[in-house]
Amino acid sequence: MDRNNANTQSSSSMGTLGQVLGRFIVAAIILGITAFFTPGFSINNIWALAISAIVLTVMDYLIIKFTGLHAMAFGKGFVGFVLAVVILYATQFFVSGYTISWMAAIIGALIYGVIDYIMPGEQGM
Repeated sequence: MDRNNANTQSSSSMGTLGQVLGRFIVAAIILGITAFFTPGFSINNIWALAISAIVLTVMDYLIIKFTGLHAMAFGKGFVGFVLAVVILYATQFFVSGYTISWMAAIIGALIYGVIDYIMPGEQGM
């Protein structure tokens, strides 16, 4: 019995790790596309993109875990949109090579939300 229980716990933790890793990859792709199409939003290099995707993923995960609110601009209402804007804007304070203005964060949250909605697969944590 203990062996089956250990396997269940191991696969459960791998499932969570897989979700986080998948969310990171999706966030990096969406973030790169969003930065490309949003005036006033720039990511200088691939390392800044990777680190900002990690920061976005961690902030989104923490917000979901502590508040239960999803920071998605599309489909989660006004609160999700505001959270997406704040997260996009706040990321610049943690990542060198990532710059965004408030207006670009608003436009970027819209673009990010639409692309996030279109991307296939489970997006939530």
